[in-house]
Amino acid sequence: MKYDTQKFKLIKNQEIATGIFDWVVENKELPALAKCGQFAHVKVPGKTLRRPISICDATDTTLRLVFQVKGEGTEIMSKMKVGDEVEILAPLGNGFKIEKGKKYCFIGGGIGVPPMLYTAKQAENPLVITGFRDKSLVILQDDFKKAGAEVVLTTDDGSAGIHGFVTDVLKERLNEIGEVCACGPIPMLKAIAEICKDKVPCQISLEERMGCGIGACLVCACKTKLNGEEGYTHVCKDGPVYNAEEVVL
Repeated sequence: MKYDTQKFKLIKNQEIATGIFDWVVENKELPALAKCGQFAHVKVPGKTLRRPISICDATDTTLRLVFQVKGEGTEIMSKMKVGDEVEILAPLGNGFKIEKGKKYCFIGGGIGVPPMLYTAKQAENPLVITGFRDKSLVILQDDFKKAGAEVVLTTDDGSAGIHGFVTDVLKERLNEIGEVCACGPIPMLKAIAEICKDKVPCQISLEERMGCGIGACLVCACKTKLNGEEGYTHVCKDGPVYNAEEVVL
């Protein structure tokens, strides 16, 4: 894989929910290479390590990156101004594999929701299930609907949508689904993988801390089971998307 770092121009920076920011960055070359489920590694001013941000959406000249402020790096990113220059290494990782003619269910939990938007755009009439802690964190519902998806919203406290978890909806709708793609917290992914086991194929995207983003360091090592043997792979290079049965959750 060829790795390319280039300068992008920040053309949008908007807070769309509590502590969650919606970036659009522009570049003439790299966005057109992006595939659903891949990520970008963003150079933050004053910080040594880049921040991995899932690609929420892409055009031939723009990447949309939706992130949550969780530390100093993302705090700096949230305060950057439209017109600022950003150094980004992208696109990285292996994304979701979407087949024509199959009924997909895309599931996102929390900040695992953004990468499902570009992924949902690759399928026909998809079902999208999103889960959030409460209504203050709900994002991208209208974007999914504009993409032609049926959207089911759940919240842990019932303050918006269905009071419950994404897994509750998945269990109810499983018999109409051909394949599941999911991104979110490990407990959620583990539960989804168990529901899908021996019933429908399931791809999961892992959220891990990363150092280099290209498989050179060991920060994002993930325990996997390939050909019946357990070992370790790198989420940044071998993932972030895996078949659920390959990951030891």
